[in-house]
Amino acid sequence: MELTKQPTDVDEGTRVIVTFIRLDEIDLASQGINQTQAEILRSHLATFADDWDSPEMSIYDNYDAAKTNL
Repeated sequence: MELTKQPTDVDEGTRVIVTFIRLDEIDLASQGINQTQAEILRSHLATFADDWDSPEMSIYDNYDAAKTNL
């Protein structure tokens, strides 16, 4: 995961929690975006789909386990 903008009020090394939400359960308003903004975001992220879904990316499925074997 890569941030598009670095936060200025967070110390380096701060741990981050990522939450997975079902597509049918996303409350756009609680995320601070409207339907149009969500559609734009989806279209921008769609360019990554082929790479993200490629077999080569499966190496990241168990990243922590693979990292310990280095």
